[in-house]
Amino acid sequence: MRKEIIKIFAVAFFAHGLLTAQSPTQLLSPHTEAKIDSIIKLMTIDEKLGQLNQIGGTWYDTKTERLNEEQTALLKAGSIGSFLGINGAAETGRIQRIAMEETRMKIPVMFGADIIHGFRTITPIPLAEASSWNPELVERSARIAAIEGAAAGVHWNYAPMVDIARDPRWGRIAEGSGEDVFLGSAMAAARVKGFQGKNLLEYGSLLACAKHFAAYGGAEAGRDYNTVDMSERSLREIYFPPYKAAIDAGAWTLMSAFNEIGGVPSSGSHWLMTDLLRKEWGFKGLVVSDYTAIMELLNHRIAKDSTEAGIVGLSAGVDIDMVSRIYIYKLAEAVRSGKLSEEIVNEAVRRVLRVKFAYGLFNDPYRNAKPEKEKELLLHKDHRAVAREIARQSIVLLKNEKSILPLSTSTKKIALIGPLAGKEHRRDLAGAWAWVQNPDDVVSVIEGIASKLSSQTKVLYDKGCEIESDSGSRISQAVKLAKQSDVVIAVLGESQHVSGEAASKTDLDLPFMQKELLKALHKTGKPIVLVVMNGRPLTLQWEADNIPAIVEAWHLGVETGNALADVLFGDYNPSGKLPVTFPRSVGQIPIYYNHKSTGRPMVEKDKYTSRYLDSPNSPLYPFGFGLSYTTFSYSNVKVSSSSIKKDQKINVSVDIGNSGKRSGEEVVQLYIRDDVATVTRPVKELKGFKKISLNTGEKKTVEFTLMPDDLSFYNLDMKKVVEPGTFTVFVGGNSADYIETKFEVVE
Repeated sequence: MRKEIIKIFAVAFFAHGLLTAQSPTQLLSPHTEAKIDSIIKLMTIDEKLGQLNQIGGTWYDTKTERLNEEQTALLKAGSIGSFLGINGAAETGRIQRIAMEETRMKIPVMFGADIIHGFRTITPIPLAEASSWNPELVERSARIAAIEGAAAGVHWNYAPMVDIARDPRWGRIAEGSGEDVFLGSAMAAARVKGFQGKNLLEYGSLLACAKHFAAYGGAEAGRDYNTVDMSERSLREIYFPPYKAAIDAGAWTLMSAFNEIGGVPSSGSHWLMTDLLRKEWGFKGLVVSDYTAIMELLNHRIAKDSTEAGIVGLSAGVDIDMVSRIYIYKLAEAVRSGKLSEEIVNEAVRRVLRVKFAYGLFNDPYRNAKPEKEKELLLHKDHRAVAREIARQSIVLLKNEKSILPLSTSTKKIALIGPLAGKEHRRDLAGAWAWVQNPDDVVSVIEGIASKLSSQTKVLYDKGCEIESDSGSRISQAVKLAKQSDVVIAVLGESQHVSGEAASKTDLDLPFMQKELLKALHKTGKPIVLVVMNGRPLTLQWEADNIPAIVEAWHLGVETGNALADVLFGDYNPSGKLPVTFPRSVGQIPIYYNHKSTGRPMVEKDKYTSRYLDSPNSPLYPFGFGLSYTTFSYSNVKVSSSSIKKDQKINVSVDIGNSGKRSGEEVVQLYIRDDVATVTRPVKELKGFKKISLNTGEKKTVEFTLMPDDLSFYNLDMKKVVEPGTFTVFVGGNSADYIETKFEVVE
């Protein structure tokens, strides 16, 4: 009789599917929630725990085939709820058929993957895309990733990474949007909207997963997986908002972080996963652990064995155990012995099934198992066009002495030097976390530049040195070519694997031999354009002092060569702005624009103030900085009222003019400062930005609206308030150059 009931429910699921994917802060329809409860009542404890178990596929476990015999047996037993790292529409469809036809409960499985910045069409790394300050374009980039990922059979994307990062030693800064909460929140929301689309049930959408909850980017010493220790105020004002923005944008899933916060590992924190996320924020979706994070509770020494680690993780609110299999192998006995309440298991299963319903898998388990779509959509020419545009807007011009750039296409001889310029390092141009990549898809720098030039221009290429080796045997050859040229383009920087996860560094200079190569090129006296490709801010003090033109190109993906050539030769006027501060030296780290005041602010000639003996306090390049081939003037900043009440909004306007000789785009940035408060406040905080286009001689008035929440902060009682007093408004092209005005908040 029980089997017949299960069959009836299975038919009913397909006949009456979910009609709409609601907000992750709301329950699904009462009818669907009742279905979920009915399913749970029919499940054994082992089947319930199976829904909370995620295993790896080819890349992670077997190395040879998609599923081995043991994995297939687990699947048929109902002991797997989701897979990590399996893609390919035919293969995911085959595995889903096993789940739907050979398991007792016939619950569809989910396929998750890390599609951080593009699937086959690799777009710029997220830190680079944040340099565009263009959320709408970033959303389009994420949409392409979702379309291609879905075409390859994926349901669930472990992105966006929304961690605020103020320490460039941390390699995973490449995966996020930099140091600022306002910009980071805007990019988090844009990526979620791009991945999930306007309707999760439409083809080409992926479930988004905001990670890593929480504050992973605050790791001490910039060392990956390290502890995080900070005040609740910092968590709430700086680190938490991008996760909340992702949820508000519709993200149905979050990933728990490896790190601890204040003595409690994130993956075992009931306060974080339940009190804050579920009760305070109202989140109804699921939380998946990061890779083996439940098992790692043993290393944190808050659990004496794997059973206790599983109990702590699940009780805290981590619904899915990624890879370590503790939930399926250890928790059934814990439930039977009374160590773990079955209702805790039921609630986690309820959240997993809710997400599967929200994504429409009960209505169509094979929704992404369409091999013909995979052939049609991967690396589509329209996707490449968007990749090229976002790459162009991600490039930041740091220096352009004597207007060396843009280069003329009539230049007779160009020396193209550096290990990242040629075809042999195209994989590095894709950047970290290019999960599905083919180096042949990437347009190299030499190919992009060659496409701009006629046969009248000769490009003299030599890599000059290896990308990481200290061998300098090729430097003399590179110098020889440089001496024969009219201009040198030096393309230097990091390889793919020295940024991203497990890629923390204490030395942020260019690799030693690359720097020696650059110094040798400098001695030729030839004009040099330095193109830097990297996944983090580098310390470029010598370069800034000696090289006339510097272009921050990051890792730009498949359209690297074309996008870079567009900028170097003036077909696109650079508009990128830094989403993170560039330090002069590692000794300044952490360095960020929205720091607090000090009781002894720096006075240059007074030793007993907050300053360094051997360096200025100021960064090499400030947050929000980026040059253009034209110039912009700011004037006439005004507020709509000299005073407002605490519950009122206020408008800010400013005139921007293009005073140069080229059309261009400018990112207009609005910062505020609460001048006096009961809790110390940052010297300035970004509260608005707009990217505008101006023709030569054109002037526009740009308007912003500041809402009461923009003026608020957490007071001494940790309540969010707007206090009376004066506020300073700063408007400019970066966080260090601006014009200002004031207004007052009154009772």
